[in-house]
Amino acid sequence: MRTTAPALLPVFRSRLQGELLALLLGDPAAEWTVDALAERTGHPYQTVASEVRRLQAADLVATRNIGRAKLLRSNTGSPYFRPLAQLALMAFGPPLVVGEEFGPLAGVAQIFIFGSWAARYAGESGPAPHDVDVLLVGAPDRDAAYEASRRAEHRLGREVNIVIRDPEAWHAAADGFSQQLRSSPLLEVTQRAREHDPDGGDRG
Repeated sequence: MRTTAPALLPVFRSRLQGELLALLLGDPAAEWTVDALAERTGHPYQTVASEVRRLQAADLVATRNIGRAKLLRSNTGSPYFRPLAQLALMAFGPPLVVGEEFGPLAGVAQIFIFGSWAARYAGESGPAPHDVDVLLVGAPDRDAAYEASRRAEHRLGREVNIVIRDPEAWHAAADGFSQQLRSSPLLEVTQRAREHDPDGGDRG
């Protein structure tokens, strides 16, 4: 299957490669199976397995076996680990980081990324995004939400802007802001905890 360079950061061969690097290198303590990576990225198993083999050949990914399961994790001993991890996380990590930082907040029903980052993720051409715009649908504590945005900024190395909308107002979409967002690229983020099970899934 032919892949094209992603609009987010064209130095990577594909969006899948960038997403895998963000998942594998962005959290050195996490271990993944190919099945779990395929489920998280939404790509077929064979496509993900082929991309993982390339990362193993480049010595960016280490493996260990538990029974019949092969667990993958970042090779932190590689001289390329730190700079490549930072690059992949900045470019492709927002769904992961936003889900982990905002997902545990009480009162959050849905999380979306919108704006320029979502547009580049959807493949629209344009300048590289300098920030990440996050929509929280619900009624979270605002101080906790802004603290989560600061943590996300630290992890991503870019500004994270949040907008909080009441669920009823968001679903009614009667105001201009909601209508504009719904007509633009909008990425719903899965709410996830930061701990990972040994099989690559998440706890919580």
